This record gives sequence, C-alpha cells and structure tokens, in this order.
Amino acid sequence: MRPNARSQLRIVVLDGAARIGAKILISGGGRCNVTHEIVRPEDFNGARPIVRNVLAAFDAEATVRWFASMGVTLKREETGKLFPTTDRAQTVLDALLRRCAALGVHVLTGHRVHDVVAASPTDDPHALRWRVRHEHGVLAARAVVLATGGRSLPRTGSDGAGLAIAERLGHRVTATVPALVPFVLGASFHPEISGVSQSVELQMFVDGKLADRRSGSPLWTHFGVSGPVVLDASRHWTLARDAGRAAEVRCSVFPGETFETIDRRLLTASRSRPRASLAGVLAETLPERVAAALARAAGLDPTTRVAEVARADRRTLAHRLSALVLPVERDRGWDHAEVTAGGIPLDEIDYRTMASRKQAGLYLIGEMLDCDGRIGGFNFQWAWATGFLAGRTAVRARCA
Repeated sequence: MRPNARSQLRIVVLDGAARIGAKILISGGGRCNVTHEIVRPEDFNGARPIVRNVLAAFDAEATVRWFASMGVTLKREETGKLFPTTDRAQTVLDALLRRCAALGVHVLTGHRVHDVVAASPTDDPHALRWRVRHEHGVLAARAVVLATGGRSLPRTGSDGAGLAIAERLGHRVTATVPALVPFVLGASFHPEISGVSQSVELQMFVDGKLADRRSGSPLWTHFGVSGPVVLDASRHWTLARDAGRAAEVRCSVFPGETFETIDRRLLTASRSRPRASLAGVLAETLPERVAAALARAAGLDPTTRVAEVARADRRTLAHRLSALVLPVERDRGWDHAEVTAGGIPLDEIDYRTMASRKQAGLYLIGEMLDCDGRIGGFNFQWAWATGFLAGRTAVRARCA
C-alpha cells in the first residue's frame, strides 16, 4: 500500500433522488425482504456458473451476519423469506446510512449522474481516470461502481439511464423487459374472484413449446392476475412478446392432476353424490367463488346437479380445469415490475470482482446485469453479493 493511501481514500455515493433508498422502503410491502434463508443459483435467470460463483462469495449467511453487525436482526417467515424483526424497511435503510456515516462515506442526494467518461488513458492505478458528470458539476474518480438498477419502478430513479451509460462505455445491453410483473387479462372471470388466492400449476408456452412450469399461488385481481407464481413466470412471457414470439399462459387449478384424473373425479362425484351441485363438488378443492366462476366460464350453471351434467360438458369443464388459457393482453409495465430481465451480459464482467472487461476501473453490479431472481429476497441477495465484490475490489485496487 502506498503511504497514506487509505487515509486519502474518499468514497462518494451519488443519487439522483431527493431522498435515498426508495426501492428499499417500498420492497416487501414496506417491510423489506432482505434475503432468503436458502439461496441457490437455480433461483436466478442468468449464466448459472457465474451466478454460482458470485453467490458463493457472499451468501445468505453472510448477509445475515452483515446486517447483525449493523444492529439489524432478521426473522424467517414460513416461506423462507428473511425480514427485519421490526417489520420496517426503514430499519434496513437507517442501518445502511449509519454504516456509511461511520465509515466516512459521502452520500449526496439530488446528484443525478448524466454520464461517466474516461479521462486520458494511463497505467497509473491511482490516477483520477474517470469524470462523473452530474447535476451539480463533475466528480473525478479513480474507480466507478455503476449501481443504477435497471428499468423497473422508474419513479424510484432506475429508469434505464445507467444502462445507456454502460453502453456508451462499450458494453452490450440485451433486451430489457419487465419481470416479476402482474398480467392484465382480457375478458374473463377474474373480476368475479378479485382478491382470491389459491394453489395452481402455471405453464408458459412460447411458440407452442413449454418454456416454464411452476406451482404456486396466484392472486386474482380486478385487472387480471398477480401473485408469486405469476410474477415468477412473467419474464418468459415478456421476453417472448418483446421478441415477437407467440406466448400463451395455461393454468391448472388442480396442480399435479391431468385432464383424465379431473374428468374421473367429476364422474365419480356424479355417481356417488348425484344430487350435489357442480359448484359444490368443485368447492371441495377450490375456493367457492373460483368454483362457481370456472363453471360459468365453461358455460355451465354452477347450481346444476353434477349427475345432470352431460358427458361433453363435463369433459369441456375438465379441460378448462386442467389447462385454462389465461387471456393475457399485456403485462402491467415498468411501473409495476419489481425487477428487470435483461441487461449487461455477465460474461462482460469479471465474476470474481464485478470489474468491467471493457474498461479498467469500472465495476457493474445488481439489477444492471443480465441476471434476475425469483420473488422472495433473491434480487436483494444479488445486490448485496455483487456490491460486496465490487466495493472490496475497488478499494483494494485503489489502496494497493
């Protein structure tokens, strides 16, 4: 280390918002889902070998220890999600800002960055090789960490401007689309069952081929459908539609069952309980409102005795229950997307340091990269892990 190198170190955080941490404050319904109890590469969409190495460098246990060192204890919920025991996202933000203050990090809000440009080339690692142009002037820097996010929730400041900066610095940016985003449905039964959640199996077909299959709980809404299983699957639909490909979402309200087993279930009920209503039989497994709505969607009166349902109508209903095509018109867009799918390819960064392979002294982290996790704290874990690697390396390199 050069004499007094560490004492000369100055770290500055530039944020365009008047108040920092908007995404933290709104995440997890205002409680901030910090991470997940178990985080695996399979929980992410991206180059798996690279994702695996990044996560191994700073895993969920490291996150728990890190927050504990800042006085934030976490609790595990039944789903495996970890939240602050206060159930307040403000707890997380306050802890981060206190740690910045303790370390002498300068946090400047209202300093939106317009561009990052390289100064004259030099082999000196201690040279101020970067010029960061922001609303109030220019900041010279030895190293720059781009942590601008993608395009999701632009009202929080992540409007894609950082990706444009990375492009100007020589990086590619793959197609970016909303992910973890609800669907808007066309004419359907969803308004009748708004607010209802249930277990389903969701299948995503792209150009007629199965692209994704997962089970979980959707939330039917006045505009269409949301909920964890829909949000996790949404990226496959948005990417396909962005590429001009045909995408179709099918829903089985009897997860794990086939058309044949559902048809047999209805036939058995018609013989053993002939006077039971069709809706009553379905409601033994489904929420009552869903049972009635699905019967009507198949053109049947929910109050009809199950024994009186014609064979053809019964089979039509069984098809609906096993592979209901959801009439997705569009996703709800960037204002309602929790994360961005797409971004800077992972092979354009050094996964050991998050350093750019295009520009020395430049680091890229978080949602800017072409890696997105499922719902449940995984995208925050990606942010902590990539931030840790970039920050540690940038400081070591400048102080060496």
